[in-house]
Amino acid sequence: MSSTQRDVGHALAYPEPPASPLWHRHGAKSRPLTDAEKQRNRELLAHAQRKPHTKAA
Repeated sequence: MSSTQRDVGHALAYPEPPASPLWHRHGAKSRPLTDAEKQRNRELLAHAQRKPHTKAA
């Protein structure tokens, strides 16, 4: 059998673990960000997305 033809109906040898309980929020909603926090997040994101400066040799 070719390596490109696989049996898609087989079960996984090691099934995926359940999702982290942190992904499931059943309680109160998280607090909204303040305008200052939003601004800081925008600045940090813009800084992280800049290309690093290369040193001139």
